Amino acid sequence: MTGYMTTTPAGTAIAVQVTFDAEDPHRLATFWADALRYEKEDNTAIVQGLLDAGHLPRAAVVELGDGVLGFAELAAARDPQGGGPRLLFQKVPEHKTVKNRVHLDLHVGPDDVEAEAERLQKLGAELAWVSDDRGAHTITLRDPEGNELCVE
Repeated sequence: MTGYMTTTPAGTAIAVQVTFDAEDPHRLATFWADALRYEKEDNTAIVQGLLDAGHLPRAAVVELGDGVLGFAELAAARDPQGGGPRLLFQKVPEHKTVKNRVHLDLHVGPDDVEAEAERLQKLGAELAWVSDDRGAHTITLRDPEGNELCVE
């Protein structure tokens, strides 16, 4: 549902979930699912089960169309191949006001940087700046809520 837990033997890699604060978790989950070629999670069965059991108030649920139900304040996207981290988007009351302390770098290769940045802008990203001062040609964008990401 909201977490990704696993037990790992000492010395093995630990699974990572990246969590974003968001004004509109479903909008950001859709953007990032499209951006990374992930799938936005469909939590209809979980949400309906919690509603039916009386463990979740109707006010905590959002109808997303085509019979899909979601948590009003949470949405997630996951790698359909299982290799990348799960992305969780949680609703917060405040707007983003300063530069991210952490951001995602999308490594697409030098021949695809421009085309990928253009594709992401069509999905709703905005151009922030372009740089070549640290080696690779890098285009920095902002997602629909202003979170920075780099395409390199």
